[in-house]
Amino acid sequence: MSLSAARSFLSEAAYGEQELDANSALMELDKGLRSCKLGEQCEAVVLFPKLFQKYPFPILINSAFLKLADIFRLGNNFLRLCVLKVTQLSEKHLEKILNVDEFVKRVFSVIHSNDPVARAITLRMLGSLASIIPERKNAHHSIRQSLDSHDNVEVEAAIFAAASFSSHSKDFAAGICNKISEMIQGLDTPVELKLKLIPMLQHMHHDAGLASCSRELLQELVSSYPSTAMLIVTLHTFTQLATSSLVDIPEQIHLLLQYLKEDPRRAVKRLAIQDLKLLAKKAPHLWTRKNIQVLCECALNTPYNSLKLGMLSVLSTLSGTIAIKQYFNPNTGESSPAPRQTDLVKLAQECCYHSNLAVAAHGIIVLTSIAVSCPEKEVIQLEQETVMGVESLIFLCSQDDSQNAQDTLKTALTSLVKMLKSCPHQSKSSVELLLGQLHCACDSARVLMCQALAAIATQQPVLGEGMLGNLLDLFSVASHRTSEKQQELLVSLATVLFVASQASLSAEVKTVIRQQLENVANGWTVYRIARQASRMGCHDFSRELYQSLRTRVASEHFYFWLNSLMEFSQAEHCLSGLSDGDYSAAMTAISEALKSHQKGIASLTAASTPLSPLTFQCDFVKLRIDTLQALSQLICTCNSLKTSPPPAIATTIALSSGSELQRCGRISAQMKLSMDEFRGLAARYADLYQSSFDADHATLRNVELQQQSCLLVSYVIEALILDPHTASFQEFGTHGSVLAESEYELKMLAVFNRVLEEVENLSRKHPPVSYQHTGCICGAVIALLKVPLSFQRYFFQKLQSTSIKLALSPSPRTANEPIPVQNNQQLTLKVEGVVQHGSSPGLFRKIQAVCLKVSSTLQTKPGPDFKIPLDSKTNEIEQKVEPHNDYFSTQFLLNFSVLGTHVVSVEASVVDTSGVEWKTGPKTTVSVKSLEDPYSQQLRHQSQQQQQTGTQSGPQRNILARIQ
Repeated sequence: MSLSAARSFLSEAAYGEQELDANSALMELDKGLRSCKLGEQCEAVVLFPKLFQKYPFPILINSAFLKLADIFRLGNNFLRLCVLKVTQLSEKHLEKILNVDEFVKRVFSVIHSNDPVARAITLRMLGSLASIIPERKNAHHSIRQSLDSHDNVEVEAAIFAAASFSSHSKDFAAGICNKISEMIQGLDTPVELKLKLIPMLQHMHHDAGLASCSRELLQELVSSYPSTAMLIVTLHTFTQLATSSLVDIPEQIHLLLQYLKEDPRRAVKRLAIQDLKLLAKKAPHLWTRKNIQVLCECALNTPYNSLKLGMLSVLSTLSGTIAIKQYFNPNTGESSPAPRQTDLVKLAQECCYHSNLAVAAHGIIVLTSIAVSCPEKEVIQLEQETVMGVESLIFLCSQDDSQNAQDTLKTALTSLVKMLKSCPHQSKSSVELLLGQLHCACDSARVLMCQALAAIATQQPVLGEGMLGNLLDLFSVASHRTSEKQQELLVSLATVLFVASQASLSAEVKTVIRQQLENVANGWTVYRIARQASRMGCHDFSRELYQSLRTRVASEHFYFWLNSLMEFSQAEHCLSGLSDGDYSAAMTAISEALKSHQKGIASLTAASTPLSPLTFQCDFVKLRIDTLQALSQLICTCNSLKTSPPPAIATTIALSSGSELQRCGRISAQMKLSMDEFRGLAARYADLYQSSFDADHATLRNVELQQQSCLLVSYVIEALILDPHTASFQEFGTHGSVLAESEYELKMLAVFNRVLEEVENLSRKHPPVSYQHTGCICGAVIALLKVPLSFQRYFFQKLQSTSIKLALSPSPRTANEPIPVQNNQQLTLKVEGVVQHGSSPGLFRKIQAVCLKVSSTLQTKPGPDFKIPLDSKTNEIEQKVEPHNDYFSTQFLLNFSVLGTHVVSVEASVVDTSGVEWKTGPKTTVSVKSLEDPYSQQLRHQSQQQQQTGTQSGPQRNILARIQ
């Protein structure tokens, strides 16, 4: 095969194609490496990063890097450069090289070449390998020698390698520090070379003594070489060294502020601002009130907008941290002035109305952070001034469609949402301003303002019915054109309309939106609007949109996906017209909803593919179906108190059995079954929550609310009927203290609180079971069903993708062949794994550790002539491993003393940075056949032969006795 075949191996396999194994891909690349044509060799080399990405396990990576080392040793400089680039691109796979000595030996042989370019490439190669060979003395020696070379290319490569080894090796950093100091201070060293040598000192942070020596050298350089270029490089190295050593950060902040205040050169000031921002992100808690005061004075006195903007960006970074609280509440015993009298507030107020939009945006950020975090009495006036500053920026930027104005508008609207979240009394006037400004704003500004309106309305119900007219007029105007911004505006306006309508769109609103969408003729825009309608609970309207989209897609999988969404919306719409006390109508509505849900789950199953299995969607809908069935059965059970009342002898049975519940007849047993069913549903929702590692926070909160609703129903049953004295709702959580983040959550929490109050009042006044109790249970069911279900983002879109690929060794030769092991020996099972990410790794949560659980079960029992030893134990082992560069490896020692075939399963789960365990999978199994060891087998056969001999000699003796 050619290299084109190798490229197809390494590309993503399409649906229906069979992926070939790693060995085949490596063999094809090896053919390219052994080609006589230079172009094919280079093409094969540059394909190796894709190979590592697709098959990231040590055996293949070790073989591949050894082949690359041979090419590096025998090829020309261009091939060596290609191998160097591959090595640098595959840095996280370097630690998987098993034969490090052999690999380094082949690479290091080029260092003795007479070609300085070849030596330079080798030095850069060694520097790229510093993470796996930090203490190789021959590499250290070669770097030292090359620093004295007369070839500039080789010297620059030696500096790169020295910096890499210094960052990984304490011994090399301590040994090379003096040589670097001599070269920097030497008069024969060119200035250009000194500028490249100075940044090496940022890696001298392995101990306090080394960092102190480096800092003293840098201090001498600052005073000895005051030129702009030298000073900029030296100060930046100073900062990098301080961020690594940590103890010198306060002194570095003071030094940078000194140069910012006293040095007249703007380039030096810009460098000081850049490094101050780095230190503000790295250690905001080390900034004192005096540091912030000096920075404010410099910003107030500078006449340059660019420098003022840089200083304000540092202050905006600090304003969101603890440094802002330390500024207003110093711990030094000083009396802190009122907030409005400080230079920081004066600077922010002055900059809010600055002619430079970027400066005004940062001023708004600082002032908003002060108003939100400052607990003083004057904060009310600061809130008003902040809102006025934000409104002025909105007026100024909403009609300007330049990128700078739109960035400023986005910052101002983000600050407004943050401000109104902490002071909701300002919401009404701000919303009226945004609605009024929407008519005269440009399209890009309208999109941002609609998003801000939706965010504000989600926090506070400030969008009333009277505001729908303005939004509908805007929607009609926006739909006349079909540009990209107009499409985005349609989605944003529709979202605001859904939020304002509170999940009950009027016929007029539906007609206007439907007519305008028909003119747009953009299917993706219609789908996005339907998705927002499903999220906001407007299921009737979303059903119509999904139905109109079904025939406008080119794939049958998309058709089934849209058809399933239409059926789900129809099912939830059936539950929207419920009324309190009408139990028969509730049963009919649930029955109709279940029919649509069953149709939808069938379409959803047809829409799934191997590349997109839709696991979360199927599990969520199945749980919804089971929940509706359980609620329907619970209403039937409550009605059974009327249709099947207790028998006449129920009191006698209750007295004889000592159970008061027997007075109620068969309803008590049915209620017990319902309670257990709802607890089982809550456990299944918890499992779905734990398996959704990549879900966004709103989706997880939605799943949690479904779980809590099931727990609530089980609690109501227990508290009213089964056991009122011991019923508790501790597992429900502290929902009252949690700030709701969506309209759906607000409605659900309101229902939860109302039901709990009714249960508490009812359980004190009436005997254990009465019609009031069953009515309360049915009322709780209808109250939960009346809240429209919200389909959150993860149901439609996955922003974060995380998966784990496991490899077990030893592995069987064929798929169904078990691994043989003798029963008197133990099997060492090595588990290797790779964490694979999508386009946005760690967007919602990151993996801190991988939890591996190994268990074995006996599949086939041994023969009847073999006795199972009493000390035989099943293998149940659990171990946590922290992945490094998305790779982890560990070993398990398993015992198979019982003869037969055992199935060993390895299941992986992940632990995030908060310590929460998520059941992400995968689960891998392997068969192990336990064989009897030869010595025990021989002894058992001998004992069997002796027993057979003894049984045969007995009849012979009886015959001889009769003859005698």
